[in-house]
Amino acid sequence: MSGSRSLVGLVLIALVTSLVPVYAFYLPGAAPHDYREGEKVDLFVNALTPGPDTKSRSLINYDYYHPQFHFCEPHGGPRKQPESLGSILFGDRIFDSPYDIQMLKDNATCKFLCMSTVPPEDAKFINDRILGDYALNWLVDDLPAATMMIDVRSEELFFDMGFNLGRDVGPSEEHPRLHNHYDIVLRYHSLGPRQNRIVGVLVWPSSRGGSQDGLLDCDSGVPPLILSETGDNRVRYTYRVMWDASESSTPWASRWDNYLRIFDWRTHSFGLINSLVVVAFLCAMVYRSVLRDISRYNAIDRSEDVKEDWGWKLVHGEVFRTPKNPIILSTFVGNGAQLCITVGFTLVFALLGFLSPSIRGSLATVMMICWTFFGSVGGYVSSRVYASLGGTERRKNAFVTATALPAIIFMIVSLLNLLLIKANSSGAMPFGTMFLIVLLWFGISAPLSATGAYFEARRGAISHPVSVNPIPRQIPPPQRHLRPWATALLGGILPFSATFVELYFVLSSLFASRVYYAYGFLALAAGVVGLTTAMVTILFTYFVLCAEEYRWHWRAFLTGGGHAIWLLAYGLFYLVSRLSLDSFTSVALYFGYFFLLAILDFLVTGTIGFLATYWAIRKLYGSVRID
Repeated sequence: MSGSRSLVGLVLIALVTSLVPVYAFYLPGAAPHDYREGEKVDLFVNALTPGPDTKSRSLINYDYYHPQFHFCEPHGGPRKQPESLGSILFGDRIFDSPYDIQMLKDNATCKFLCMSTVPPEDAKFINDRILGDYALNWLVDDLPAATMMIDVRSEELFFDMGFNLGRDVGPSEEHPRLHNHYDIVLRYHSLGPRQNRIVGVLVWPSSRGGSQDGLLDCDSGVPPLILSETGDNRVRYTYRVMWDASESSTPWASRWDNYLRIFDWRTHSFGLINSLVVVAFLCAMVYRSVLRDISRYNAIDRSEDVKEDWGWKLVHGEVFRTPKNPIILSTFVGNGAQLCITVGFTLVFALLGFLSPSIRGSLATVMMICWTFFGSVGGYVSSRVYASLGGTERRKNAFVTATALPAIIFMIVSLLNLLLIKANSSGAMPFGTMFLIVLLWFGISAPLSATGAYFEARRGAISHPVSVNPIPRQIPPPQRHLRPWATALLGGILPFSATFVELYFVLSSLFASRVYYAYGFLALAAGVVGLTTAMVTILFTYFVLCAEEYRWHWRAFLTGGGHAIWLLAYGLFYLVSRLSLDSFTSVALYFGYFFLLAILDFLVTGTIGFLATYWAIRKLYGSVRID
């Protein structure tokens, strides 16, 4: 698709999003489970996560059956449930539970679960997690247990996934309250006596202290349960299952509508429209500057008015000279192209609804699979760029492309995983998962990368419109604003302005346990960022060539990758303004994950900038007469 068509399409889409919110629909996936009256309904428990209501103090998840919580376990011990690769990578650890739920039975019946003894050191651990706003995550018929909230702007009801471990009531009490009673409210939709389907799960937790050996009464007013950090605590866990008195009108296919909401859609829309204005301005500058020079060069009659070349035409014999470290540059471009197509396909799947949060771990699973099988694209692009730059060590280039980035990421992830293991976090990846990732990357992706390089070798390098002079031309001293660091900073700020709105919501999903579902806005933002990065890099490269600096290859990549610099700066701002991490492990995890994110962003945006500039330079020097 040409740049003009892309711009027109994005403008039309942005006009639509300014009128109505953009929603990515989802496909429910598996067939619904039909329950008979009285049939057992399983309640599964997931990891405890820091909640998003306040400034998060931790990034560490915990297994529900972590021994220091002393939650009630099912008879015979908890049994782990099967999970997808993406679900494990996102920290899900799902187990069965002792809760007894039967379809349309036990309405408003108070039930005893177990009696637990919490020693003082574990009481302090629990109190710290309550102060950290940790939330419990349950699953019933693949629906997350939620609390009902009200959107203060639209005044609409929605389901907020998870519910609090306890409650911090302020300075009037020495320690926070622990929730040890749960009112479980289930909504159902019936299609017949044997076709009852669950369409909503709400949990209202409460703290009930007093005498833990008295009569079981879930309605009596009792003082809250406050764990003492100086002696043993007896905790009685109770629950009550309540089915809605009237059948819900929500069909099974729409049951996730209450959970998946896009907040502040006007903010998303205005941010995209502002970005499109920037793109239009950049396109106009490129059109005016470059096409004007092409027309002026071609208008000169060399036979009547012989003039010397000037500007970017003066360095036509140098622009396709082999840059320094072509293997590293081509490796960056190849891995960046692999990431670009991975992101593109992932967004397509997301827009089609296959990556809805209703399908746990689907996002990470699809990204891992796409990255693995698009290794051939990375190998092909890297080998083609390397050959076009004049490189001769193709085997070495193919090997570095296939192994360098996976090895670096794997080392960083392994170090972060050690921190999670030391903190007894559920987010630590098991050995089997680590082995599977190694198998995917080095057993499938690397051979596919070598295959891509092999097929490229049969095609050959890209032809250039002008030849390279045998003797390098002397380069004049560069202007300050055209130095590599300056172009990277200036070139990165415009694409970043198109992403910082969506970036806030994405980071809130990664580090503050908020669900992100605005895939439509994310796809538009990604398209705008790609187009803005391409235009900015082409424009700065044009200015650099006009200044007779022909070493544009690394400059183009660094200018496009300048977006990652601003991403890191925003990461620091987000850490200070939105998080309140209180441990070395959480801080190290935050910087580790954000550094990985910046590396991948640098490769993607740098690759877009380089390939767009390479294409533009070939078109530029192929459109004028070179004597």
